Amino acid sequence: MLPALPFRLTLNQARGRAGRAVLDPEGFAEAKSAITAWPGYEPTPLHDLPGLAAGLGVAAVRWKDEGARFGLGSFKALGGAYAVARHLRQTLGRDGIAATDADLASGRFAHRTRRVTVACATDGNHGRAVAWGAQRFHCRAVVFVHATVSAGRAEAIARLGAEVRRASATYDDAVRLCAETAAREGWMVISDTSWPGYEEIPRAVMQGYRLMAEEAYAQWRGDPPTHLFIQAGVGGAAAAVAAQAATTFGDGGPRVIVVEPMAFDGIARSLAAGRPVASPPGPDTLMAGLACATPSPLALAELLLRAEAAVGVPEEAVAPTMRLLARGIGRDPPIVAGESAVAGLIGLALARANRGAAAALGLWPGARVLLFGTEGATDPDLDARHVSCCEAVA
Repeated sequence: MLPALPFRLTLNQARGRAGRAVLDPEGFAEAKSAITAWPGYEPTPLHDLPGLAAGLGVAAVRWKDEGARFGLGSFKALGGAYAVARHLRQTLGRDGIAATDADLASGRFAHRTRRVTVACATDGNHGRAVAWGAQRFHCRAVVFVHATVSAGRAEAIARLGAEVRRASATYDDAVRLCAETAAREGWMVISDTSWPGYEEIPRAVMQGYRLMAEEAYAQWRGDPPTHLFIQAGVGGAAAAVAAQAATTFGDGGPRVIVVEPMAFDGIARSLAAGRPVASPPGPDTLMAGLACATPSPLALAELLLRAEAAVGVPEEAVAPTMRLLARGIGRDPPIVAGESAVAGLIGLALARANRGAAAALGLWPGARVLLFGTEGATDPDLDARHVSCCEAVA
């Protein structure tokens, strides 16, 4: 399916003995109740890809397609927009006002909520979700993007009414600048990464992400999945997928494999060390949504407890994999997947083709694999160039 490209496999030797559960069922129930009541909510599809499964030599491959989620192109609205609404409800609650998300969306309390500013740093999708949440629920948003975020992704955020500010260098620099500016201005940071003293909002964001996983597990038919491949930036989506798998399948459920760019392998380094470790400065990545050097400590706690391994994947595989999905194999439906969405499939393909990695992960012909297509064409012009720049490797 892909040429023999270099990759890195890091097993989590402390699985089940380190980390801790950080996502409680009550928090997920609150998030699910809110999000599923929003106008426009519906579960995103789960595509069966038998042609791809046959090509990889496994029993089943299915793709949770988040490209149409609330019209934003990614799963991120489940976290960022939910956290915005939750913060506004809590802000009004301190003044004795019991508001629902429907109240906020109607503009009933806009004269109050417009005084509130939320801020975040982003590689693209999270900022778009926060901006959409601020627009929908009537508050102001300031979004910090780093130097290599594409113009198309920055413009998509601005079109939702947010003020976009460029930070120098990296995503981690944008996170720091956002936190410093928000503290000075009295804004609320809506971040999907945590740090000491800042956990409540990132936890709420991850609780929202769990809805994607719950939908996928409910949509799965037949024998349950044996493997979940989920890409990671700071790790919030991966932690949510792992937590919901434990809730749904219990002990002995599917193996959770986290996939990240080789240039941004903080999750792998952290699993090996048993604590948060940042990846060193290095080249940028096409997988823009995963260009995060420092894992979220909150997400890492869940991943230390539940993740089987981390796989670092190379840049050279991104465009061919996007094209492979866009063309489809056999009767597989064509799938539009952004650069970050294909990381899980790359990890699966490279690990399956390597005898040692396949043995370590139990990726044998009977494997049933669930992939999370976390974004569609979030920058259509850029994505089209990647898909058309090369021929798929059959």
